[in-house]
Amino acid sequence: MVTGQIQAWAATTFQKNKGFRARNLKIFRELETTGTPACKGRLMVISGASGSGKSTVVKRLAEDLRVSPYVSISATTRPVRAGEKDGEDYFFLSREEFQTLQREGNLLESAEVHGNFYGTPAKPVLEQTLQGRLVILEIDVQGARQIKERLPDAVFVFIHAPDMATLESRLRGRGTDSEDVIQKRLENARREIAESHWYDHQIVNDHLDRTLGELIALWSGLITQGA
Repeated sequence: MVTGQIQAWAATTFQKNKGFRARNLKIFRELETTGTPACKGRLMVISGASGSGKSTVVKRLAEDLRVSPYVSISATTRPVRAGEKDGEDYFFLSREEFQTLQREGNLLESAEVHGNFYGTPAKPVLEQTLQGRLVILEIDVQGARQIKERLPDAVFVFIHAPDMATLESRLRGRGTDSEDVIQKRLENARREIAESHWYDHQIVNDHLDRTLGELIALWSGLITQGA
């Protein structure tokens, strides 16, 4: 189960890396006292190319009271965009700060995307999963592969745009990227879509409410199965 796999990964990292140990000592003291939680945590990894609408899907899913998941906040070295808030949209870090987290083992996964680094801070995921909550990671294919290696019982979902024309239209509709950046995102999108075959579930995001319904049904299935 995911909870046991997270504990095993964290315990190994805890022994090997004093930086990880210092940041997560409280969690492990609690584990030593309480043992494995009776309620198993559930981890859902959601990926999709830029323009697939995955961020909108995750935002709506987080607001749905039928699910009430914990959505992991990624760390990144990319610049802050208009309207974004540190600690809400991302943890915005310098490259040096990010590399310190990497070196100390405090990222569950990390990857370089479009010239910037992204990663999942381990501590919140550890805390929320061990409390038995559904935890959602919205990450790219590189990061998802790392999670797959460490936590193979997580559920992996890939969100597709209806077609490449729709995806490109969404990217251009943002009005925030240069033509060079758009072409780079389209190239990366093709590579990511080619990797989608190993995900457990693939959903075409042609209608937001229908996409949400499929994800909620999937979540309900996890509860029923006790995944």
